[in-house]
Amino acid sequence: MTNLNQLTKNEVFMAFASYTTILISKMMFMSMATAFYRVTRKVFANPEDCSQFGKGENAKKYLRTDDRVERVRRAHLNDLENIVPFIGIGLLYSLSDPDLSTALLHFRLFVGARIYHTIAYLTPLPQPNRGLAFFVGYGTTFSMAYRLLKNNLYL
Repeated sequence: MTNLNQLTKNEVFMAFASYTTILISKMMFMSMATAFYRVTRKVFANPEDCSQFGKGENAKKYLRTDDRVERVRRAHLNDLENIVPFIGIGLLYSLSDPDLSTALLHFRLFVGARIYHTIAYLTPLPQPNRGLAFFVGYGTTFSMAYRLLKNNLYL
């Protein structure tokens, strides 16, 4: 129980937990957005999902792709590819006793970049908006990884 109490007193870890909760909630929203677009546009990826619209050929016409559904799905996939590494590296970083203001900068930059990336993807905003958001987030995760390795290298 002492270790848990220490974690909850660790301001950096608690900030990390808060920002990670925002990111995971955003990813959950993206899966609901994908489902919403699939249902409202009657666009499905699996034959069994089409069965409510009839049998045979009638149902098969709903087994297709749609640009809007694919755009939301790709934004969600991009979140998975970027948020998961942030969570792993961010957890280790937050437990490595970094400076609170530096850690907050990392966490805020990443969360802001991912939210902006989603807005740029779904609106869609012209490039380089999405690309810049991606590289800010990627650079932030890389910065935490670099600091971890630089300060804690035991190879």
